[in-house]
Amino acid sequence: MTMIEKIRGEMVAAMKAKDKLRKDALSALLTALKNAAIDKREDLTEAEENAVIKKEMKQLKETLESCPADHEELIAEMNGRLAVLQEFAPEEMTEEQINAVIQEVLTKLEITAPTAKDKGKIMKELMPLVKGKADGGLVNQLVSKVIQ
Repeated sequence: MTMIEKIRGEMVAAMKAKDKLRKDALSALLTALKNAAIDKREDLTEAEENAVIKKEMKQLKETLESCPADHEELIAEMNGRLAVLQEFAPEEMTEEQINAVIQEVLTKLEITAPTAKDKGKIMKELMPLVKGKADGGLVNQLVSKVIQ
């Protein structure tokens, strides 16, 4: 079952339950996934589906950050939509898992005492391994801690 079929099924269930917030969130996600598939001109891979979901979540978070605090109704709606999308998002890697991958990359590159000059090489090897599974900002932060 593809992600589109799964989301469509969940959307139908939300409509039957008259859960407007959930239906709207799923409808927006379904539209984003379909548009990505149309742009690609073929079915999306699981990684591409996850990227679309993450992109939608990122947009909701940005909307929340830019929303004035006195718009409580809009904030509640965005948080509700974010919670719905969270159900379909891929599981994020923990800091420990990311650190383990960083150590693997350092071993592979044969770097024992990483310096700021090595950061580019490390990130180049590391990012494809954690893309879609970890937040890039967190990965950058953890690599910076490892560098002396």
